[in-house]
Amino acid sequence: MRPPSERPGRVRRFTAAERWIHRSTATLALVCLASAGCLYLPPLAELVGRRRLVVTVHEWSGLLLPAPFLAGLASVAFRADLRRLGRFGPHDKQWLRAALRRDRWSRRPAGKFNAGQKLYAGWLAGAVLVMLGTGVLMWFTGLAPLVWRTSATFVHDWLALALAVVLAGHVGKALADPEARRGMRTGSVERQWAEREHPLWRHGD
Repeated sequence: MRPPSERPGRVRRFTAAERWIHRSTATLALVCLASAGCLYLPPLAELVGRRRLVVTVHEWSGLLLPAPFLAGLASVAFRADLRRLGRFGPHDKQWLRAALRRDRWSRRPAGKFNAGQKLYAGWLAGAVLVMLGTGVLMWFTGLAPLVWRTSATFVHDWLALALAVVLAGHVGKALADPEARRGMRTGSVERQWAEREHPLWRHGD
């Protein structure tokens, strides 16, 4: 039986390495957010208990969050997708204008990644770096004066809330598009979907 990416009418969207990076990052992010909830929400804290263990899980899942990304740099396909995510063109501005107007009938040109996905990826990368930096200041208390640690705690806590909201939105968008979800799960998507949602994407490039 041929793999999904080789079946007629389907095109490869993500390699096995890219899917591993996504799943590993998602798992670490989920563990990090869940452990944060157990630390900051009293009902969850009382239910779970073992605060020292939860703190340890939270710290290490946060420190390891960039690990899949760094390991993924060995993948040619992943590096190529990073370059795509980092490039904005005129068609991205057109996509954003149509999205902001919530006009379902306006043309939304997109390459392999649309403008919304590019903005999400850029924001997420920056947020993870800030969370990692503030988390290190909170963990290693001797690295900085008290005022820095207090500021780091403030930024860390509020950015964690923003991350939870943004990730919930990301999951919501994925649930609303079964074919996009299938592409991340199996590595391939229907050609018709690709041509409709990402008309500027050269399949297989």
